[in-house]
Amino acid sequence: MTPRVRSSPQALAVLGLLGAGPLHPYGIQRLLKLWGKDQVVNVGNRANLYKTIKRLHEAQLIAVRNTERDQSYPERTVYELTDGGRLVGLEWLDGMLSTPRNEFPEFPAALSFAMLLGPDGMRSALERRAERLRENLTELEATLETHARELPRVVLIEDEYRQSIAAAELKWVLEVIEDLRSGSLTWNEDLADAAQSSMQHADVTGENDS
Repeated sequence: MTPRVRSSPQALAVLGLLGAGPLHPYGIQRLLKLWGKDQVVNVGNRANLYKTIKRLHEAQLIAVRNTERDQSYPERTVYELTDGGRLVGLEWLDGMLSTPRNEFPEFPAALSFAMLLGPDGMRSALERRAERLRENLTELEATLETHARELPRVVLIEDEYRQSIAAAELKWVLEVIEDLRSGSLTWNEDLADAAQSSMQHADVTGENDS
């Protein structure tokens, strides 16, 4: 029986690139970085990319086209998209676009424990985050301005989205910083300790009930 493969941004990227033509894994990674897709798809670890390609191959979503042999490079396996892979890729793409998912990003997780830093510590951390968000926005705006003249909007749509998200996050972070600075958002160590104890108790109680 052919194994099923769970959708993921990396798997979708592999199917999407192979839809344009056969490639070897290094070529896939290089194109994703060249086109700036490594800003939205984690392809920095080549070992993980190879694992994804292996799973897609075992599921018959991609197939071996040929093996390239060159004295200047290690042997490279070239893959191509199968008809089944094309259909599955389109299904994944439609699902990812249409259905919001809770992807458990790092920032909300940190916010849920931010009280442990105290008001001043939280404000300091958020001020540093705001500075980095400003830098990110400047880079994104420059990228969009540079490439918007030569590329259709749909090619840059993920950068447009990242710009909107970063701008919205910066606005919210600055508002929280101001509330911390003015004292309208504050707490004391007793409240932080009580909240931490409450979370620990809830966790222990849940384990005993299971």
